[in-house]
Formats: sequence, C-alpha cells, structure tokens
Amino acid sequence: MKRATGKKAGTKKQKVQEVRHRPEEGYDLLTDSSRQHHPATGGGHPPKKENLGDRIRKAREMRGLTVKDLSSRTGIREEILIRVETNEMIPPLGELIKIGKAVEMRMGFFISPGAEQPMTVVRREARPAFSRYGKKHSEQYGYSYESLAPEKGNRFMEPFLVTLNPTSEQELSTHDGQEFIFVLEGEMKAQVGQQAEILRSGDAIYYDSTHPHLVKCAGDRPTKILAVLYTGNK
Repeated sequence: MKRATGKKAGTKKQKVQEVRHRPEEGYDLLTDSSRQHHPATGGGHPPKKENLGDRIRKAREMRGLTVKDLSSRTGIREEILIRVETNEMIPPLGELIKIGKAVEMRMGFFISPGAEQPMTVVRREARPAFSRYGKKHSEQYGYSYESLAPEKGNRFMEPFLVTLNPTSEQELSTHDGQEFIFVLEGEMKAQVGQQAEILRSGDAIYYDSTHPHLVKCAGDRPTKILAVLYTGNK
C-alpha cells in the first residue's frame, strides 16, 4: 500500500511541474532561440524578454542576412538598422513594413507575435506602447504609438493608437499596403503624392501606401489618431 501511495504522489508532483513550466502562449518557438531549450524543471533564470529590436535581429539572422543585406533590401541605412536591433531607437511603422517584407514576415511579428486565437481583447492599461525616441530620450522623431491587437497572432491588419507630436519632418515615405486613419483629437496634415489635406477631429482618410505619403501633426499641440495598416499576406 505504501508503494502505491508513493507512486501516486510522484505522478501528481510530476504533473504539477509540467503545468507550472508550460511555455506561455504568444511567442514563436522557431525564432525565439532563448526559449527553445529552457528546462522543464525548476531552477535557473527565466528567459529574457524580447524587445522589438531583438525580434528584427533574429528574423534577419534566421534568413541568413547581414545588416548590409537588410539595408540593401529595405533602403534603410546600416547605422539606423544597428540602432534599431540594439533597441536604441524604434523605427517608424513604414520602415517596419519594409523590414518585414525583406525577411518575409508580417510587421506584427516585430510588434508582438501573438497567439493563434479567434478573438482578443486589449484593455486600456494593457496596450504595449512604442515611443519613437533615441537612447535616453535625447532624440524625438515625431510620434509614439500603442498596439491595439498585440495578442492576435497571424493578423493581417495592424491597428494603432498614435500620438503625433509637433515636428519639422517633411520626408515622404512609400511601402506596401494601405492605411486608414481617423482623427481623434487635434489637427493632422496628410499628404499623398502632390495632394495635401488638413484633417481635424472626426475626419478620416484612406490611401494606398505605395504612393509617397506623409502624416504629421498640423498644429502646436499633439494630435491623436486611430491608424489601421494593412500590409497584405507578407
């Protein structure tokens, strides 16, 4: 009888360990090598949390590309890519789309891989925020954004809550996909090709991102917008 009791206790303990150390949902085992050989028993340190730059670097290395190769494919300068991969700066959304296409991954993978599930809900306090600042906030690039669907894996649309800060930025960008923007607060200048419009709270715009475009704050106060980007299958 004692042997049988001991066997049951051992089995129960083993099951508890299996549940306790089951990998959480929302990461990609193929590209997250820091977790591939994580022991299934206690002890040791938990895997390091990956940042956006870490995911870009791993995706590039997985494709066998150098920083120079990625620069050639995206048109983004090597020194900028190095700063992005070392998490010294966050690239604009348009450049993330270009990087995703170059390594054959959706932009959303870099924001948050998410998990395969039919529906996700993101509470206000749980939105991942990305601020486009250089190291130690010494440089400002015009906007910050919060992902509104970080837990949905394999997503085709990328919804963001974006804060546009006053800036002198005038450079137009082009990338694959389409964009929809709804102005929540403030004034926004939208330029697509040679056409420019001033949008205010309640206004909306939809355009093809393959055309040279620029979206920026039009006043001296920050502007808040809801932006939805569609980048296609890749």
